[in-house]
Amino acid sequence: MKLLTFLKDDRLCLGVQTEKGIVDVELAAARYGAVDAEIPTDMMKAIEGGQTTVTALQRLTDAVLAEAETSGCLLDELKLTLGPCVTQPNKIICVGLNYRKHAIETKAPIPDYPILFNKFNNALTGHGHPVTLPDVSQQVDYEAELAIVIGKTAKNVEKEHALTHVFGYCNANDLSARDLQLRTTQWLLGKTCDGFSPLGPYLVTAEEVDNPNNLTIKCFVNGEERQNSNTADMIFHCDEIVSYISKHMTLVPGDIILTGTPEGVVLGYPKDKRVYLQDGDIVTVEIEKLGSLTNRMVKEVV
Repeated sequence: MKLLTFLKDDRLCLGVQTEKGIVDVELAAARYGAVDAEIPTDMMKAIEGGQTTVTALQRLTDAVLAEAETSGCLLDELKLTLGPCVTQPNKIICVGLNYRKHAIETKAPIPDYPILFNKFNNALTGHGHPVTLPDVSQQVDYEAELAIVIGKTAKNVEKEHALTHVFGYCNANDLSARDLQLRTTQWLLGKTCDGFSPLGPYLVTAEEVDNPNNLTIKCFVNGEERQNSNTADMIFHCDEIVSYISKHMTLVPGDIILTGTPEGVVLGYPKDKRVYLQDGDIVTVEIEKLGSLTNRMVKEVV
């Protein structure tokens, strides 16, 4: 199942993507599921409800599609303003240098343990939204990443069971202001500027993705392919990452883990060939089974 959020009456509402359009869950629940308390009407409740609410949403979707022409609950995705596919995560945890070829291109040693840093909720934005290039940076870079979304509380989870705690996966762009990131040994400043974590367009449930470490991952800038790899190149695979983090902090439903980026970022080019993101550049992150996440970069007006 592919879930998303969209703006309606100044609220982010829950939708289900289908071949016939986006199911407006709020409208559909009022029409078809008034007595079904298991139907969530916002994304965070859907994640917290896990498989129970996914099953309820599937029942609701089936009811809408059975009367697709007359239900009044199907929306044209192209006419919607989408939000981030996870709206209020408790934590946004990122893994640095987690692709072998990316570590090599940046001349960094292969890490012995996952390198963790974080972003904050101010960095979240959705598919189709402009991202401001901050005036304080001249070196904003793209980073296509697979994001894990936690569905069940995880503490001290072993690798063998780690993925049972995952609700789903989505595209992310770990935008990075390299001059700010590398100003000190702490990366935070360059990682969590406003809008620096586009997420979406869909949150795809785990069973639909199956193996998260066998997905093609790409990034395009103005239509030019910049990154083309596979999540199999991760140094620490998704199950290892979830297990490792859970042994140091409790993961809760809705937590987001950005799992690192493959080779092809601007920072990996020779210094004389580095051209960082500019006003008007369009960046697309595309991961197999997860759709495409596109954002236009815009110059900050001070």
